[in-house]
Amino acid sequence: MADDIPLRTEEGAPVLVRRSARRRRTVAAFWEDGNAVVAIPASFSKAQEREWVRRMLAKLKTQGERRAGGSGKRRPATDEALAQQADYLSRTYLDGRAVPTSVRWVTNQNSRWGSATPADGTIRLSHKLQSMPQWVIDYVLLHELAHLLVAGHTADFWRLLEAYPQTQQAKGFLEGVAFATSRGLNPE
Repeated sequence: MADDIPLRTEEGAPVLVRRSARRRRTVAAFWEDGNAVVAIPASFSKAQEREWVRRMLAKLKTQGERRAGGSGKRRPATDEALAQQADYLSRTYLDGRAVPTSVRWVTNQNSRWGSATPADGTIRLSHKLQSMPQWVIDYVLLHELAHLLVAGHTADFWRLLEAYPQTQQAKGFLEGVAFATSRGLNPE
């Protein structure tokens, strides 16, 4: 991967390689704002970087993750992809303290965007989120991760979400969708 040649997926999406001094052995890949992001340890050589970028782009493709119309949205199509995103969000915004035992899409949540059960560490997100922008899905997922650490909506809970830069925007977006839906409008 020459430094002067931008990386692209087979579908043409930009690929960003993020090196992290905190990351020791793990490699992750996810979609963010229409970009395929591959996070690797800072200690990796250029050859290791090339190999891991190739592997992780193949993994993203087989997991069924894809950009949604170039609009900065993506749809983590599998529960595994959703769990990977939860791991990334926990490490990025909660110092890795929230560690769910399972994260999955469900079709039986009609009045909630997500739910968490701190006692067993499970998180469930409504399938209705799948067509929404990724930053909204990330907010709901981070909200539920925070509930694994603080059960109620206390001041301590909301402090955990302050680090996520789009908390207020996502809350407003979801309130708008709920308002439109309650009036019989189709927010799609």
